[in-house]
Amino acid sequence: MDAIEFVRKWAAATGKERSTSQEHFIDICRLIDEPTPNEADPTGDRYAFEKGAKGKDTDGFADVWMHQRFAWEYKGKHKDLDVAYGQVLQKYREQLGNPPLLVVSDIERYEVHTNWTNTESWVYRFRNADLATDEPVEVVTITGQPVRDPPELSARQLLKALFEDANALRPGKTRDEITREAAGYFEHIAMALRSLHTPDMEIAHFITRLVFCMFASDIGLLPRGTFSEVVSANNPDNLRKNRPGDTSDPAPAFRRHLSVLFDKMRTGGEMHVWQVPYFNGSLFDDASVPEGLTANDIRIIEMLDNLNWANVEPSIFGTLFERILDKQNQRAALGAHYTLRADIELIVEPVLMDPLRQGWNEVKAKVDEIEQPRSGRRQSEAVRTERIKGLLRDFHKRLYGIRVLDPACGSGNFLYVALAALKALEKEVVVLAQWHNIAIKPRVHPRQLHGIELNEYAHQLASIVIWIGYLQWKNENDRKSLRADSPILEDLKQIEHKDAIIDDTKPDRPREPMWPEVEVIVGNPPFLGGKRLRTELGDAYVERMFAVYDGRVARESDLVCYWFEKARAEIEAGRTARAGLLATQAIRGGVNRKTLERIKQTGDIFYAQADRRWILDGAAVRVSMVGFDNGSEVNRKLNTDTDDEVTHALLRALPVAEINANLTGSVADATLARRLKENVGLSFMGDTKVGPFDLHPQEARRMLEAQNPHGRPNSDVVRPWVNGLDITRRPRRMWIIDFPPGMSELDAAKYEAPFEFIKKHVKPFRVNAKTGDALGGAWWLHHRPRPDMRAALAGLERFLVTVSVAKHRLFAWQPRNVLPDHSLLAFARTDDYAFGVLQSRVHQVWALLQGTHLESRPRYTPTSCFETFPFPHGTQKQHWAISIAAKDLNDLRERYLNPDGMIGAKELAKLTLTNLYNARPTWLVDAHRTLDTAVFAAYGWGEAPDELPDAAIVERLLALNLAREAV
Repeated sequence: MDAIEFVRKWAAATGKERSTSQEHFIDICRLIDEPTPNEADPTGDRYAFEKGAKGKDTDGFADVWMHQRFAWEYKGKHKDLDVAYGQVLQKYREQLGNPPLLVVSDIERYEVHTNWTNTESWVYRFRNADLATDEPVEVVTITGQPVRDPPELSARQLLKALFEDANALRPGKTRDEITREAAGYFEHIAMALRSLHTPDMEIAHFITRLVFCMFASDIGLLPRGTFSEVVSANNPDNLRKNRPGDTSDPAPAFRRHLSVLFDKMRTGGEMHVWQVPYFNGSLFDDASVPEGLTANDIRIIEMLDNLNWANVEPSIFGTLFERILDKQNQRAALGAHYTLRADIELIVEPVLMDPLRQGWNEVKAKVDEIEQPRSGRRQSEAVRTERIKGLLRDFHKRLYGIRVLDPACGSGNFLYVALAALKALEKEVVVLAQWHNIAIKPRVHPRQLHGIELNEYAHQLASIVIWIGYLQWKNENDRKSLRADSPILEDLKQIEHKDAIIDDTKPDRPREPMWPEVEVIVGNPPFLGGKRLRTELGDAYVERMFAVYDGRVARESDLVCYWFEKARAEIEAGRTARAGLLATQAIRGGVNRKTLERIKQTGDIFYAQADRRWILDGAAVRVSMVGFDNGSEVNRKLNTDTDDEVTHALLRALPVAEINANLTGSVADATLARRLKENVGLSFMGDTKVGPFDLHPQEARRMLEAQNPHGRPNSDVVRPWVNGLDITRRPRRMWIIDFPPGMSELDAAKYEAPFEFIKKHVKPFRVNAKTGDALGGAWWLHHRPRPDMRAALAGLERFLVTVSVAKHRLFAWQPRNVLPDHSLLAFARTDDYAFGVLQSRVHQVWALLQGTHLESRPRYTPTSCFETFPFPHGTQKQHWAISIAAKDLNDLRERYLNPDGMIGAKELAKLTLTNLYNARPTWLVDAHRTLDTAVFAAYGWGEAPDELPDAAIVERLLALNLAREAV
């Protein structure tokens, strides 16, 4: 019986509870391919209809019962299910062994109540019609409140779990927990084999086979006697129970058995009394089993086999094994973090599925019109059926003809999610066809997926992840076809093992590689900052990459930009229609943004998640997601929300008229802003020392008091030094040894104490540092001393600084003799007017828009934030008002940071600018309001500072920028 037949039959049923309940339950068993009570247990000892539930105060029968699984109580249609639940809870539960799940149904509706001790009670609710869909069932608490992060199970999956894996419905048993549990077990096996010098690829291949065998056993592809029962029988603990005194090592026999099983899975055939299907697909291309497998490993494999692998999330599976084999994170909490399927859907759904869903909605509307024409004239049933058949088959052909590429596919997570989405939509087509008595055979297949991956193991794993996802769908929706294919697995040759951005087959003539021609590109290319390219990839590779993409990708760009440019070129050439890729948030600013600007020159951005939380190598990072095409997509959606609590933000991506290259949706495209002559030569990144040149106050004091042979004071080369912590927290009063740029080693040595200090502490560091070659051997000088900054600040009594990456955009004064670190940006301005404008809301809005982000913290970039910013050209009186308000603000802050009178060290440590702006006391808000009012007046804006939206501020500033003289 299929779902449509089931729904139709029981929609028409009007019989009483007693005359229909058993037939209804038998149909459920047929629907999900489970034996009925009489088929599975003729004695009724463990599974039965009308199970007696007699006790001291009760005497009755549960309609259906399965030992350690469920008690099921029926009521007639439209009866009160609360009454039914009360009955099974109060009368039958204890007498039936307190089963973990209590089910009530009125033939049409179902409620599954969890019944584990010491856990929250959940209720899973669904109806008959839900059995024909893949939509997750409703999960609420016993009080009716929605459960946060519930298991996402369809109605069919839920019914399956009732019979086969009750623990899948246990409150709190999340995929995260299961993954951590599995990862811990696998880590033991991997580490033990690695300690015996087993090659990583051999370990990886073996672990992948284990998982597939457990998965295949749990969905019924492998007879349990071929794997699960043998694992259990060879567990040394079980052996001792069955054969007391037997101390023989079961590992050799177990390895032989696995080798025989792997060989049979390679070819198919009989193994003892069981028939093993023909799998192969390169996963079982040989029958090898690692020699180092031990008795303890068998124990661990049985614990793994006891987990529920039938519903394992393939995207978790891929990430889990990447982490297990990551030598750099051997002791990490494997599986503690992984990329959620819902996160991947954030890019797959709008880029791949939105056009398909739009087309499907149009088809359904046409089918409705055929069935119920607005004219009122219905055609004959045969004509209607033929027209509907044509519509559905044409759309289905489009669906199974679409091809998807992930050009950095890793272990196949994005491709699997794409396949799952296509199969879900295909099922809607098949179900609608069934309603109209039209036969459509599912044809969406892994062959539609293309991938490119350079890592050898990830390349192999991608195919298995995709196949597990595909077989899961068959298990849940079309079990009859599980063994229909021979072999069951195929080599997915369209998952290519190669470099995606350089064809290096002729190293002396590198070229751009060919990507397959597809409809959609999605993926998560590698994140690597432009400054780390040579360190991580090597000079030779980077030079070839620069040569291939010369003039298309700026050489300072992050590695991910090369995938964006390659995808853009594929769209421009007509070889693909749409692309959706991930990048770090740095894609929105600086030189990286030129890649997005180039995309908009030949097409457009139609979708973006500007700031999303993502998991990379087990750690949370911030990313941007970008969907783009040739400009034909007219619907654009943008999400700039940074709320970490929103896991799946598709509903929060709101329609916008335009998405700018910095992934904003304001009417004004601030990326058009130009560098202004009036601002050039005033802002600088601070000094980069590279090495332990810094000194604590006591060390600095000793040096300043020391004498030198040439009579010059050490104050020439020992000066106060600040970095970002000194601005956002308390000043540390640090000093630094700073020989002026260009000073020779001979002259530096005459400053005896400072030179000997760095000779001891800095020279060994610099000689061994990877950056040593770039320093030209001048180890006594700072790596990047910023001579332009030094020249601009020379002679100034004070200057402004701001921390490059910080939660709050704060500006502060520093005295002339201080050397700012590279974590600070220095401004060659001494006037309160400049401080006031930069600290105002107007500049805050502009800087936040024009800068980039590091994780969730804004990054200030001098070229895009300061050099493009148009200061107000107001009257002298207006400038004076800004200066007064700015000085008042600074004085108030200084008195807060340095209060009069005695104060304890702990209390003083809490007095920081960050804490001040986190708290925002009324006096601080008032001071900023006064400053903002003065700045607005200087711009000639009549609104109050809190009345003008950010978008309007950007529009006005952009107009001023474009009206002024550019560099």
